[in-house]
Amino acid sequence: MKRIIVVAMLLVMAAGCQQKEQPRPQSQVPAGGDMHTQEEMRMLQEAVKKDPGNVNAWIKIGNTMMDTSRFGEAIEAYQKALQLDAKNVDVRVDLGTCYRNIGKPDEAVKEYRKALEINPGHLNGHKNLGVVLAYDLRDRAAAIKEFEKYLELAPSSPDAAAVKQEIQNLRTAK
Repeated sequence: MKRIIVVAMLLVMAAGCQQKEQPRPQSQVPAGGDMHTQEEMRMLQEAVKKDPGNVNAWIKIGNTMMDTSRFGEAIEAYQKALQLDAKNVDVRVDLGTCYRNIGKPDEAVKEYRKALEINPGHLNGHKNLGVVLAYDLRDRAAAIKEFEKYLELAPSSPDAAAVKQEIQNLRTAK
């Protein structure tokens, strides 16, 4: 029964990812959500129409799209933000996460590595890279290195025990 539930969840997630890649007009606001979010998106879209160089507005659009699981649109917004500020590590990490969510783990790894070149101490960059390496690309040795680097940088982080357990699981996996 548990296996059926897991398979059903994976199918639902896969169907959702296929929908997320559908191109949508940029002017569309996120479906659902509260009226505040929709109004904020309208304002942000107006801001970038008036000033396409408004990096903060592009980042906020990307964040809103990512938070509403519209990863393709988040990618577009983050790419525009990075054209304006190529060294924004947080945007690069978020872009990598969006790539992973649309089934492009190799692109995710590229973005995480670019972020870590700029800031080798970026915790989420190491942790997210470890996740993609472990579960999408099945490179356990490289994943362990990233998780160990995360723990080296943040040994008392709230999730340190979970990361240590994950390293142990990867070491004993067959």
